[in-house]
Amino acid sequence: MTREPKQDRSRVTREHLLEVTIDCLAELGWGATTVSLVAQRAGVSRGATQHHFPTREDLITAALEVMFDARMEQARREATDLPSGAGRTEAVVTRLVDYYTGTLFKAALQVWTAAAADPELRARIVPLEERFGRVAHRTAVEHFGFDDSDPVAHRLVQATLDLARGLGLADVLTDDSKRRAEVVRQWAAQLDAALPRGTGAVEPTLDAVAVD
Repeated sequence: MTREPKQDRSRVTREHLLEVTIDCLAELGWGATTVSLVAQRAGVSRGATQHHFPTREDLITAALEVMFDARMEQARREATDLPSGAGRTEAVVTRLVDYYTGTLFKAALQVWTAAAADPELRARIVPLEERFGRVAHRTAVEHFGFDDSDPVAHRLVQATLDLARGLGLADVLTDDSKRRAEVVRQWAAQLDAALPRGTGAVEPTLDAVAVD
């Protein structure tokens, strides 16, 4: 039986720890997501966990960054699944809202809240938040097919992301899916009316959606 190389086992362990961290944050919150709990749930010793991530802040910020990169890579691949004609705008808005109602957003929300009262954590998180915002905006622009040099299009894309984030917050405590679907439908109609496809829009390309 061939043994898995040590380097590969280390990589797999690291990735598993990060996945478990995101799940713990989304399920249990910031206060409960300790190195000990993550190690226990991952089936890894605390010492081995701290070998990869010496502090809880190291573990959590790495988890957010890696999971976000993975989610944006998935978004890049999924771009080919979007309809190219009627219904594309609603499909894009729906997908953006899905990003903000998923596990990663719920985990990030826990960290954002904690960072508001912790200057050291905030110094780690603000650069990530800025990067996330830039990539999310670029991804939305490419999926919509809008020309982001148009000030109106730029503001509408940002408003869409703000709307998606707000709908994500509304979904944290209760299932808001029914109302959310209606809001998405109405907003997509507003976007199509403001910037109908073919006037001020550009065809999306996969390469431009790549994560920094």
